[in-house]
Amino acid sequence: MAPDAADQETFVGGIDDDDINDLDHVAARLVNGRLQGGPLERTVDLDRIARAVREILIAVGEDPDRDGLRQTPARVARAYAELFAGLRVDPERVLTTTFEAGHQELVLVRDIEVMSSCEHHLLPFYGVAHIGYIPGPDGRITGLSKIARLVEVYARRPQVQERLTTQIADTLMAKLQPRGVIVVIDCEHMCMAVRGIRKPGSRTVTSAVRGVLQSDARTRAEAMSLLSLPRHTPA
Repeated sequence: MAPDAADQETFVGGIDDDDINDLDHVAARLVNGRLQGGPLERTVDLDRIARAVREILIAVGEDPDRDGLRQTPARVARAYAELFAGLRVDPERVLTTTFEAGHQELVLVRDIEVMSSCEHHLLPFYGVAHIGYIPGPDGRITGLSKIARLVEVYARRPQVQERLTTQIADTLMAKLQPRGVIVVIDCEHMCMAVRGIRKPGSRTVTSAVRGVLQSDARTRAEAMSLLSLPRHTPA
């Protein structure tokens, strides 16, 4: 995954000794969106994945040497490296930057797209996450994009939705030390839609509530009412 011309300068100028040892380009984008870090091949055994995919194709009765499948093992290897890039990122790195804003009320980011892979069948599940927090007594906040990046880091791992929800909430509590956190995730799972029970369109909703948003019913009700507001569509 070589940097294109537009990103080449960022790659050369943004790299440091720590990043080149523990981040590849795909994983680095989850932290700050920039093309930095070492080559993907240093952190993921692409050849091993490709060999395994080739064996799967043979096992199901396909010919991996036919024209349409010849490059499939290598493509799948790089796709898996991207889909599971969150395994190569410390989620707490995403929340290292905070700002003094003196804000003491709820901050809520809705409709963050979620794309993840169910760890039971390695099939995708997708939907939206809604995340809110009430800053701590110091009124410090984090960037809105950091919240979305935190979702992405945990989603790009073999997952179950319940754990994904809890991990996001617990990391926000640990790093921001807010007075409260609420995380609600609403997804459709392909392992239910295309195999097994085969019920496309069914949704799974999970929630994790921490701090004052858990202990204070009135505050929690306010957050839930904001989550249920209709989504604004530009004219």
